[in-house]
Amino acid sequence: MSTDAPSVPPQAVESVEPDARRMIALVVGILATVLFVILRFVVAIDDHKPLGIDEWWNELMVSIETPPGLILAWIPAIVGGTIGMFAIALLTVIVLYWRKRRWDSLNMAIAIALVVAIGAPMAAIIARARPGDSLAESVATSFPSGHTAVATTFVVTLALLFRRWWIWTIGAVWVVWMMWGRTYLHAHWLSDVVAGMLEGIAVATLVWCAVEALRDRRARKKLGAAPA
Repeated sequence: MSTDAPSVPPQAVESVEPDARRMIALVVGILATVLFVILRFVVAIDDHKPLGIDEWWNELMVSIETPPGLILAWIPAIVGGTIGMFAIALLTVIVLYWRKRRWDSLNMAIAIALVVAIGAPMAAIIARARPGDSLAESVATSFPSGHTAVATTFVVTLALLFRRWWIWTIGAVWVVWMMWGRTYLHAHWLSDVVAGMLEGIAVATLVWCAVEALRDRRARKKLGAAPA
């Protein structure tokens, strides 16, 4: 009589990791959404005036302002601006589609479109005043930071699609650089860029979960419809 433990079908083993990743992403997305809503209410308590930490951070950025620092801060502001970020996102969508990664292409397109559709109207409605010494923007659309939200959405989506540690690392550096740059140029308060980061994380993770679930459902339907 054999004493070997019963074998586990390879399909069962392969299904654990994707399900676990999706659960983690879902939890992170929900947590980011909750934190974003809490921050939104905290900012609204005093009629959207800067928080104490916002004023402290802005004064710190003023105190360390240098010409090389301004150049460094303008790089993500320009590259990650409306035109630059849309060009990068559109190119990514096209490349993914061309490489036959149609679901991934759809994922990126939906995530970028959704983060803009949420953030831009919200910022216009809230109309929080920027720091008075802003070097980059003048329109009162400060909360949340659109640059930070789009940058975060793009890098988190890309990292979820390709699952490479170096994408996570470079992406994290880019988002932090963007957040710092927007406050160094006094275009946003610190709470604005934190809100943008939370918005981007929420959109990227929840859209990825939804698209992956839809992709699995379609795959199961095709498998069930296949002739025996």
